Amino acid sequence: MNIRRILLIPLLLCAAAPEVDWSSPQRVDIVMNDYNFVPNHLTFQHGTVYRLHLQNQGKAIHEFTAPGFFMAATVRDPRLLIAGGKEVSVAPGASVDVDLVPNRVGSYALSCADHDWAGMVGEILVK
Repeated sequence: MNIRRILLIPLLLCAAAPEVDWSSPQRVDIVMNDYNFVPNHLTFQHGTVYRLHLQNQGKAIHEFTAPGFFMAATVRDPRLLIAGGKEVSVAPGASVDVDLVPNRVGSYALSCADHDWAGMVGEILVK
């Protein structure tokens, strides 16, 4: 492979990546209580823009931990993700909006990293 082809491949990959229109995300409300998610089963359509509105109504800090899901999505502001891009942390009484596009069909585990032992788990399905 010559040097021109090597340099051209990244350019083609960038050109092939579709531009995301973040102007009209579909809002999905998720309430975090002590110790569950409401709802705890989420279904998304791949390629659709969503705004996850994570609201912590509990007395403890809760995490929306979904490493596989976040890795398989385009997140508008990756700075919202902590723990190496695995989760979003929400303080008691606070809310966080995460805009994203699920890119890969599949089933993904959801948990609160600090409270999975108490049953704060769920599932994310991307069709």
